[in-house]
Amino acid sequence: MEQIKPMTEETVRRMLEEAGARVVSRGGRTENYGAPREFTFEVKGAFANGLMLHVVARQFNYREAWEEQGRVNDLVDVSLLRDGRFSTLPKGYNYFQGRDSEEGLDEAALSALIACVRDLNPKIFLLQKLTGDL
Repeated sequence: MEQIKPMTEETVRRMLEEAGARVVSRGGRTENYGAPREFTFEVKGAFANGLMLHVVARQFNYREAWEEQGRVNDLVDVSLLRDGRFSTLPKGYNYFQGRDSEEGLDEAALSALIACVRDLNPKIFLLQKLTGDL
């Protein structure tokens, strides 16, 4: 069976900080069963190029029948914000094409997405707007 690599508020925060983003985060779900199940944590990272990623882990995934060792967050949802509003990426990128959120990303996909957004030159938005591609 494939070993699941869980993501936590701290690991996602560290991934964004190592990529050079200014980061804020908060946890939502506690270990108590009476707590709301809306989300377990959310992390926002703002990059120097003006783009921001909003990463949300909605709920624990239950991998074992009796929930003993299987409660993990191995998938997250990510939204892209530009100038304080939801945004898509210009054409030619693997993510955010025609939508402003990516759902169900594992750690490897999240890492690739962070690198893509971090390295994006914001002038490409203006260029593609002028050419009618955006």
